[in-house]
Amino acid sequence: MRVIYHPAARVDVRRILAYYTKESGSELAAEFFVELLRAIDKIATRPESFTIFREHLHRVNLRRFPYHILFEIIDEKTSRILVVKHDHRDPSFGLGRR
Repeated sequence: MRVIYHPAARVDVRRILAYYTKESGSELAAEFFVELLRAIDKIATRPESFTIFREHLHRVNLRRFPYHILFEIIDEKTSRILVVKHDHRDPSFGLGRR
């Protein structure tokens, strides 16, 4: 399955990487990115296996980092990542993205 990204989701990731780089160094930022890519790979291989967060949105929790991905299944060949956010961020953040 193909995974596409809402433009704002790309911004989310860049901000998270900048934060980790500034606060803890590029090594931790790289580790976050690797874990994020693993989660995205799981979305690509089995998107329907993840919890439905709200209506049509699925949620994938990262294991080591306190972040999660919200995505939607567009059709049988495509999923779209709408938001990547911290677990304690406002629950409504990013829900208006389409």
